[in-house]
Amino acid sequence: MSKDYGAKNIQVLKGLEPVRKRPGMYIGSTGKAGLHHLVTEVVDNSIDEAIAGVCKNIEITLFEDGSVEVKDDGRGIPVEIHEEEKRSTLELVMTVLHAGGKFNKDSYKFSSGLHGVGVSVVNALSEWLQVWVIQEGKLYTQRYTRGIPVHDVEEIGESEGHGTIVRFKPDPTVFTTTQFEFEILNNRFMELAFLNPGLTLKLKDMRENEEIKYCFEGGLNEFCTYLSKGYKNLHPKPIYLSGKYNEIDVEVAIQYIMGDEEVMRTYVNDVNTIEGGTHVTGFRTALTRLINDYIKKFSMLSNGKQSKNKKSEKKADEEELVIQGGDVREGLVSILSLRVPEPQFEGQTKAKLGNEEAQEAVAFVVRERLSEYFDIHSDVARVILDRIIQAAKARLAAKKAREMVKRKNALEYSTLPGKLADCSTKERQHSEIFIVEGDSAGGSAKQARDREFQAILPLRGKILNVEKASLEKLLKNETISDIITAIGTGIDDTFDIERSRYGKVFIMTDADVDGAHIRTLLLTLFFRHFRPLINAGMVYIALSPLFRVAHGKDEYYVYSEDEMKEITGRLKEEGKKNLSVQRYKGLGEMNPEQLWKTTMDPKKRRMARVSLEDAEVANSILITLMGSDVEDRRRYIQHHALQVTNLDI
Repeated sequence: MSKDYGAKNIQVLKGLEPVRKRPGMYIGSTGKAGLHHLVTEVVDNSIDEAIAGVCKNIEITLFEDGSVEVKDDGRGIPVEIHEEEKRSTLELVMTVLHAGGKFNKDSYKFSSGLHGVGVSVVNALSEWLQVWVIQEGKLYTQRYTRGIPVHDVEEIGESEGHGTIVRFKPDPTVFTTTQFEFEILNNRFMELAFLNPGLTLKLKDMRENEEIKYCFEGGLNEFCTYLSKGYKNLHPKPIYLSGKYNEIDVEVAIQYIMGDEEVMRTYVNDVNTIEGGTHVTGFRTALTRLINDYIKKFSMLSNGKQSKNKKSEKKADEEELVIQGGDVREGLVSILSLRVPEPQFEGQTKAKLGNEEAQEAVAFVVRERLSEYFDIHSDVARVILDRIIQAAKARLAAKKAREMVKRKNALEYSTLPGKLADCSTKERQHSEIFIVEGDSAGGSAKQARDREFQAILPLRGKILNVEKASLEKLLKNETISDIITAIGTGIDDTFDIERSRYGKVFIMTDADVDGAHIRTLLLTLFFRHFRPLINAGMVYIALSPLFRVAHGKDEYYVYSEDEMKEITGRLKEEGKKNLSVQRYKGLGEMNPEQLWKTTMDPKKRRMARVSLEDAEVANSILITLMGSDVEDRRRYIQHHALQVTNLDI
């Protein structure tokens, strides 16, 4: 490194250069999540038109060449010359950061894209992009290559209606994958249709000749009913609350089910705030306080006349039985949707809301409207309150059970699982654990590992579907109990990330259908009960090869069918014959040296860090495949059947 540091060392990035230089700052990542975020950024502009009441139809099309098109019937991006910049407004919006109509409240009262960088970022990260605008009977267009205009905005003919069409192909030099996944986009667009009653969204996949159309008139109530499918409802229909406070529109739908888990979706100006924020805090705080108030109001912790001894016992129980937030949220399906004039999102990907006034607005609406509902529908209120009281009692019983187990040393750190081959180092930041599918693979992994910093936990037996399992059942399952004990953090309300025994947690399963199933179950476990580990970026998928291609002493480890075809084709073109192609049906088929070289060596291995979005998608897939909605399951299996390339029969 040079000791000289002066003006010549300062680099000024112009135009869209900052985006291409640091894409992760704008879309979160250059992996699968960032790729799909490109589509979201374009669709968000169309949704803003729908929120403004000037767009009724949005159509998204996936093409065989890897490009995607978003078409709406909104007002269309303005094409006239901008007075200050002296060029077409369309070009300005598409090529300049922080240029857009979202800064002007005359154009959009509520908007998801206040940064004004969305579509220009998509343009910068696309191999090519073309936009068409229909306004006042005329059709305009402009094409770009990696964000740079190929030509000026042109009027190319006449056209009926109005709107904007954006078609782009992600830049393969930026993204690690450019293959759009239908199911990820489908889930997002179905959400948007629920959040905007009357809006029609079409998703067309030209690659698979598939088309799905969504239009829901029932809004959040219909959304809540959809999320509750497969469960027995505690009350006949969702409770719908709405109101306005300090210029913030608040909508809430609530449905209690007989299951133990919480299902919550939160949105701000139709953006899915998967990491929550102030609005979620306001909702949970207000709901917990209100529930406690009505339990006291209805005297639901007292049962009339009792003997003096029973009264004293009852009083002691009531003093111990304090309703907590977790009790209130057990079995709660809820949707929270806000319209905020000036949302303050944390990060460009808008995963978390920061507006303090949003917390106050949500708390006010929940407190006022739910009180009105409970006063009018006291029968429903009592059923819900009794459900929550039982949840609190079950929590205390589970707590006592955990304490009893701890006294027997089953969950103490001194009694680690017998199957765990621990590492030598006690420095958490330098250690990692591999959760490995099966004893055979576990045996190879134990021989392959670096004992200094790599621990191996083989999984044996059935992996519990934690989506529908109670905490008591979870703790009794040997496989899950081994994972909890080995990691050391505890789970749920006892979770403490500082107690983690490892800095990285790897899920290592076979690269086949069974392995994918186990991986999905494990991701759901981490999503439900170890979520802070995912938030901290400590959970990874170990990517193992599918094939070994060998020619003489040369060998190539291949991670996909397409990659195998490409390598074998290239070797044959080079005149190399008698190729040996070995397909690995499981990790156990690799000898320790091969497993180390391909999957465990920090210098050579491939791995994928699990994001909250990845885990949520896995959880969503699990609900689809194991829920009671036959139609959802049939459609998912039909769509993915042709994509299966490694089915063992």
